[in-house]
Amino acid sequence: MEELLDPGLGRVRVFLMHDDNKPRKLKHNLGSRRILAFGGAYSNLIRAVAEAGRRHGIETVGVIRGEEHLPLNPVLARAAACGMTLTYLDRATYRRKHTEEVRAALRARWGEDVTILPEGGSNAAAVRGCAELPGEIGVPYDVVCCPVGTGGTLAGIAAGLPEGRRALGFAVLKGAGFLAGEVARLQREAYGRTWDNWSIDLDHHFGGYARTTPELEEFAARHGVERIYVAKMLLGVVGLARRGAFEPGTRIVAVVTGQPPPW
Repeated sequence: MEELLDPGLGRVRVFLMHDDNKPRKLKHNLGSRRILAFGGAYSNLIRAVAEAGRRHGIETVGVIRGEEHLPLNPVLARAAACGMTLTYLDRATYRRKHTEEVRAALRARWGEDVTILPEGGSNAAAVRGCAELPGEIGVPYDVVCCPVGTGGTLAGIAAGLPEGRRALGFAVLKGAGFLAGEVARLQREAYGRTWDNWSIDLDHHFGGYARTTPELEEFAARHGVERIYVAKMLLGVVGLARRGAFEPGTRIVAVVTGQPPPW
């Protein structure tokens, strides 16, 4: 497992665990013949659902935010090549995708038996898949860190931790105080209970989703990591270490989500 080397860490050690969390979220969601997923034009969930559909012979539908743009970008082109049907929702309708009105219209078009995944793929089944991650960590550790977009990965990791370990999520959204409620809700839906071994840092979003700063850009380039999720988490860990938030000698496993990094 690769170790993050940064002078700001002091005596805190950070080990990088690459893990594409989208297949984990999908593992227990693949029971129907047709799956519908929401996402932006560069969505990792759209990519993962399309790949899973190709491998398992499941019909997949990608509902993309905004208008169609041709030629397709590499993510959507790959999804289409995997057999995914791409359809588009204008941004106003997309913001209402969770409402029964929009979901009923989608079921009328794609069938009552279609499995509709929430944006980001976070539901009770996804939490159960992510709960398997701690059992695969191969180094001694005290804390597991992960980026947080919708809360499913953090909810699962915390549920799967051994006694005495804790999980720390880093919100990539601005004004994301609601995520604590989402993580608790997802744990209750998956297991009928919640855990108190996790927390969410709300101070390292660097301006909000897909926003950046020169400091974040420099850090992401220096360490060769994706900036929207992973760099925010890692720079957040470094910032907390500088402020003494971790005891000297703390061993952190930082979950590098998404496609494999270049190291």
